[in-house]
Amino acid sequence: MREHVLALDQGTTSSRAIVFSKNGLAVAKAQHEFAQLFPQPGHVEHDPEAIWESQLTTARQALAESGVDADQVAALGIANQRETTILWERDTGKPVANAIVWQSRITADLCERLRNDGYEDTFKQKTGLVLDAYFSGTKIRYLLDQIDGLRARAERGEILFGTVDTFLAWRLSGGKLHITDVSNASRTLLFNIHTLDWDDELLRILDIPPAMLPEVRSSSEVYGETDPALFGASMPIAGIAGDQQAATFGQGCFDPGQAKNTYGTGCFLLMNTGDQPVVSNNGLLTTVGWKIDGKVTYCLEGSVFVAGAVVQWLRDGLQFFDNAHEVEQMAQSVDSTDGVFLVPAFVGLGAPYWDADARGTLIGMTRGTTRAHIARAALEAIAFQTKDVLDAMESDCGQSLDLLRVDGGATENTLLMQFQADLLDVAVQRPVVGETTALGAAYLAGLATGVWHSTADVSTNWQRAAEFTPSADRSSMDQRYADWKRAVERSCKWESR
Repeated sequence: MREHVLALDQGTTSSRAIVFSKNGLAVAKAQHEFAQLFPQPGHVEHDPEAIWESQLTTARQALAESGVDADQVAALGIANQRETTILWERDTGKPVANAIVWQSRITADLCERLRNDGYEDTFKQKTGLVLDAYFSGTKIRYLLDQIDGLRARAERGEILFGTVDTFLAWRLSGGKLHITDVSNASRTLLFNIHTLDWDDELLRILDIPPAMLPEVRSSSEVYGETDPALFGASMPIAGIAGDQQAATFGQGCFDPGQAKNTYGTGCFLLMNTGDQPVVSNNGLLTTVGWKIDGKVTYCLEGSVFVAGAVVQWLRDGLQFFDNAHEVEQMAQSVDSTDGVFLVPAFVGLGAPYWDADARGTLIGMTRGTTRAHIARAALEAIAFQTKDVLDAMESDCGQSLDLLRVDGGATENTLLMQFQADLLDVAVQRPVVGETTALGAAYLAGLATGVWHSTADVSTNWQRAAEFTPSADRSSMDQRYADWKRAVERSCKWESR
């Protein structure tokens, strides 16, 4: 039988494609970066055509390098940057505007108006989300308000909405599939995570025509096939999940209480809470993890907006180094940050603060401060933000985590991983296969097509590559974290003053 799965991992700064074998190992991979567009402070866009072209190119490259023909692929799975919003014409498939990226704060004012109108609890109770510019719903509303005649066209069914998974499925199927899965739908502010359907009241509040919305499907099933003209033969499209849910699945966090943290452009900590949603009292998100064979798994999530992106900023904005990997060497050249803290609130702060008015803060500098101190402070900021989220998560769940599985590019940074273990006072495990987002998409697609038969079958593939155990003085780490909280206080509400 066919035992290879093609996974598409469409991320914020690049598109990847990986061919996986039955043992969960990568046979071949390809990656292409694409442009980040910053039309104004706090606003981030992507060209949807650049997303599509980069993803299509990587898929073709990965297949070519693997030596596996399209007609030998058991299934194709999609993982994607989640809340990024695309609107396009049903007839032509042409986007009507650039995609509004999840990082964008362009709808922060709209969210504030909705909160002032008393809708915050309504959204939280139905969607499990906070009323924030992070999510897709207000982005759709913004585009409908900004582009003349667009809402009327949408009401007539001429304009379609999709997160990136939906846009890719549409293009891959030659316009035959307008679908999403429950995990991506749960990130829109439009989806009721209890009834598992689009919510009429929320659509009315945001004035969004239902005709725009994709059909919501499970995370693992055969939805349709790719257009044979794209790859020389058709492949079943059989798995879809938002990138962080896919990574949680790829890390084998199938039991309640298991958690993973992904260190990418942002930082995303998810904990499996089982078949019931857990309401957060500490600024976390209640979200759908995945739906398989009619069974839904929920997660608690803490979202950090800027993690690896702070290293990109050091590289591109401040030109500290030419390659992001050089940050570790630079940071290791000093023993500490010498009292310097960097709060990378470039687009506000996510969980547990949810402060759209926060801005980046560099504090504690003296004449002795060097680039190395700032580089080390940038790495430590990633770990500090993760502790912010984990503390909130443990409070919501009433239990302490004793192990954290990690993935993403920054996990190759041993200085960061050791500091993370020391700060959290728990073991941090890195898997052999670091591409867990793509792997999760592959598993979901392969489960639908018989490559794997159960999550127990999938779990046997997980292998540990490295483990970092706490070794620092506890009181010293506690003081460092208390100082971090002081630095965060100084970054908050900056724009509103």
